[in-house]
Amino acid sequence: MQHFVLVHGTCHGAWCWHKLIPLLRRAGRQVTAVDLGGCGVYARPLSEIVTIDDYVEPLMDVMRSINPHDDGGDEKVVLVGHSFGGIAISMAMEKFPEKILVSVFLSAYMPNCSSPPLTLVQETFKRTPLEGLLDTKFRFDNGPEKAATHAMFGPKMLSTKLYQNCQPEDIELAKKMVKLDGLFSEDLAKDSLFSEKRFGRVKRVFVISEEDESVKTDFQKWIIENSPPHQVKSIPKADHMVMLSKPQKLCRCLLEITDIYRATSPTF
Repeated sequence: MQHFVLVHGTCHGAWCWHKLIPLLRRAGRQVTAVDLGGCGVYARPLSEIVTIDDYVEPLMDVMRSINPHDDGGDEKVVLVGHSFGGIAISMAMEKFPEKILVSVFLSAYMPNCSSPPLTLVQETFKRTPLEGLLDTKFRFDNGPEKAATHAMFGPKMLSTKLYQNCQPEDIELAKKMVKLDGLFSEDLAKDSLFSEKRFGRVKRVFVISEEDESVKTDFQKWIIENSPPHQVKSIPKADHMVMLSKPQKLCRCLLEITDIYRATSPTF
């Protein structure tokens, strides 16, 4: 049974995959949706999530628990990262390349091995004027002269930039469920997080959300050009929250990706 591990983006949690999970399970796949540190229903308070390693530890725990060769099987996991979750799955790729069949980046930060991941965050702010962030709130724990340490999406940002193609009930759920989240700028400024030997050996697929108002198409293409994946796919009429606005299309896309890479998977 193919195992999908789903990783959410900033301010969200495992709850945002609630439409996709039953579709994948109905197709006979195993699914684990992860709450990253301080997110969703994860027990540790945000004050204890100091570093990017703290943040991704729940994903690392899941990866440690997986043995592709249990019971004589040979299935590797499919990592799926959304938005900022692309950084989290990249860290799992660096640590556990032998356990991963393919990593899928959904309108996500997809780093490379030559530039620090912070470059992606900086490019976001270069392309987004302050007024374009609407009612997004930032926290500056290191002082106002330093980079923001935390962020929280407001109702306007959710409804017009992230969820504009979603159903009203999805927007209302998000308003209740999103949480203040860390940005980890100091950690992401390091240029040694990813290596060609480990991160670089995992197959990568980027999925473009064609009507994303948060990570716009030109930015998604910039990410692709700066870290070329093995394949690019596209979902029409998908907003940033593609797993909620187009869950059936996303499910079909993920199953197609899995079929391709299961057939071509190398032996590590």
